[in-house]
Amino acid sequence: MTEIGYLVGSLSQASINRRLAMALCRVAPAGVVLRELRIDDLPLYNPDHDGSFAPAARRLKDDLASVDAVVVLTPEYNRSLPPVLKNAVDYASRPWGENTWQDRPVAIAGVGLNGAGTAVAQAHLRAVLGACGAHVLGGPELCLAWTDDLVDDDGCPAPAAAPRLRAFLDAVVAHAERHGAVPSGAWPLSS
Repeated sequence: MTEIGYLVGSLSQASINRRLAMALCRVAPAGVVLRELRIDDLPLYNPDHDGSFAPAARRLKDDLASVDAVVVLTPEYNRSLPPVLKNAVDYASRPWGENTWQDRPVAIAGVGLNGAGTAVAQAHLRAVLGACGAHVLGGPELCLAWTDDLVDDDGCPAPAAAPRLRAFLDAVVAHAERHGAVPSGAWPLSS
C-alpha cells in the first residue's frame, strides 16, 4: 500500500483546494491511500522554540515522515502561497539538522479562481520546497481554474477532470518510487 499525505494550504472549511483534495481521494486507485496532514493548529513558527516544539509541530513532522509522498494543495494569496502553508513548511524544516522535507517526494497541486489557477503560488512553493531539499515533482502540473462543476460538494470530480486527477496521482506514486519511498512496481499505474 502507498500512503500519500496531503496538506491543504487554506484554513477555510469551504476551501476549493480542500474539495480538490477530496476529489483526489475519490479517484485514488486500489492500493493508494490519501491522508490529510493537519496544519490548522500550528502556532506561528519562532526559532526560539526549536528546542521545545509545540505538540502540533511535532505531530506534523512525524506525520510527514510516516508517508511515502506528500501532495501540497495550495491556494494563491496575492500571487504567492498562503502564510499557513509557509508556516507548516518552516516547521517541518526545523530545528536545524532535523529537516523533514530532505529527500521527501513532494507534488504540488492547486485550484484558483482565475485562468492561471495557482501557477504563481505553485512556482513560489516549488522554490521553497526545493530549498528545503524536497524532491519536487516537475510534471504533470495540476494547476486548475475553478468552475462550479469541477468538483461537487461531496468531492466527486467532473467526468472530464477525473482522468487528469488520476494521471496526477499516478505521477506522484511513480515519483515516490523513483526516490525510493515506494518499492518499484508496488502497484500498477493506470493507463
